[in-house]
Amino acid sequence: MLRPSRRAVALGLGAIAFPAPVLGRAQDRFAAAAAYSAGSRGISMLVLEGGREVFRDHPRGPERPFETASGTKSFSGVLAAALVQDGLLRLDERCADTLTEWRGGPVRGAATIRSLLDLSSGIGGGPIGRPPSYAEAVAAPAVGQAGTFRYGPRPFQVFGEIVRRKLEAAGRPADVLAFLKSRLLDLAGVQVGAWQLRDGQPTLPSGAALTATEWARFGRFVAGGCRVDGRPIVDTEALAACFASSPANPGYGLTWWLLRPGLIPPGPRAGLGEDDISRLKGLDVRMAAGAGNQRLYLIPERDLVVVRQADGIVEALRGRGADWSDVEFLVRLLGL
Repeated sequence: MLRPSRRAVALGLGAIAFPAPVLGRAQDRFAAAAAYSAGSRGISMLVLEGGREVFRDHPRGPERPFETASGTKSFSGVLAAALVQDGLLRLDERCADTLTEWRGGPVRGAATIRSLLDLSSGIGGGPIGRPPSYAEAVAAPAVGQAGTFRYGPRPFQVFGEIVRRKLEAAGRPADVLAFLKSRLLDLAGVQVGAWQLRDGQPTLPSGAALTATEWARFGRFVAGGCRVDGRPIVDTEALAACFASSPANPGYGLTWWLLRPGLIPPGPRAGLGEDDISRLKGLDVRMAAGAGNQRLYLIPERDLVVVRQADGIVEALRGRGADWSDVEFLVRLLGL
């Protein structure tokens, strides 16, 4: 039987017991994936199976909070599902119902929360890596017709302003980060190391820093249906929409990447959609992804949650990141 490490026991994650031959094969696969990760500037890799820690690697020193970069975006889809549960919004309501300055415009006036978060609303993405303030994002004009996938930070900052106004209208403190923490992260037992702010509000497209342990804990929470004491605390339909392909991009749902054929990547050298996804043999892989190849993978069929962190975020944003392939990593990890 595999004995849990002291770290795993302290975290309450434990370890899974396998017959020795199966355990050996699994550990070999995980080690092969860890070696691939470390060779591409990896600093952390963590695997949960059935909610229990079965592999951990920190080749560059002790675990510490590390920026998730655009992996931060995937918090917004879950936050939207919580707001639907609370009756504060509907995915198919028009953004202009809240953003009154958008009313009457042919593109912005027709944009919905769903199209905003699946990046098909016609709202431009803006410069990657430099989130505008909420006010700046709302004031920016549309850049084209709806229905085309446009990746970037601006829609997420627009969503932040919608959340802020929704909270204010409901008579609640209009602090988006405080709401996100109390409504979701605290209940999930997730501690955020840091979160960048603009004008006192959290940047939703990037800026959250978590340890591998805490990011994996969030992943497990989402993979389990965002349940507390066996009860879902978000709208289940809205949560399912996070993992349903959008018409504009088969490889993107609501703020989550989906490793599926036809995936439109966020940009060149992103490690996304550039390899033969058929090598994954149709496996359902859901992913939060950020610059420098920060990754949180959810693989429901294997009951796996996998975190991979790496340095080199700035270099990646400048187009000089380390070579990386999600497919190659996952093929090694899963023995495909």
